[in-house]
Amino acid sequence: MAETAGASSPASSTLAVAKLTQSQAEARLRAAGISWTSSGHCTNRNRSNCTSFEQINVSTVNGIITFKRASGCSITITGGTETGHASGSKSHWNGYKVDVNPTACVTDYIKRNFKYIGQRGDGAAQYQSSAGNIYARESTHWDITYQA
Repeated sequence: MAETAGASSPASSTLAVAKLTQSQAEARLRAAGISWTSSGHCTNRNRSNCTSFEQINVSTVNGIITFKRASGCSITITGGTETGHASGSKSHWNGYKVDVNPTACVTDYIKRNFKYIGQRGDGAAQYQSSAGNIYARESTHWDITYQA
């Protein structure tokens, strides 16, 4: 039942989004060949210079694994569930987003395969996959929102 970690009770698990611990997410990402980096060389969710996966949605981890397999690109995550990102219901903190390095492979795949849907309020160009996931090109990374 690792995938339902975070559900407050069996009755609420049908409404709750399945969450992972740091170690569960790391194991899945490592097995898929996805790496991550942190400017602070840490995973503490409460420090903005860390890259944390604590309380990340199972669907977010599955989404980035699917993206890696479909694109064939090398993926390095630079942001997860740590504090310091914008708020909102589908935020980093709530487990819906990851930031990834904008390699040529990643950028080309997104632009070739997903529909351009306009600029976000902050000017970031946005692309949407057929699954409804949003890929926003921020200044230093791709900000990816997975629709759980």
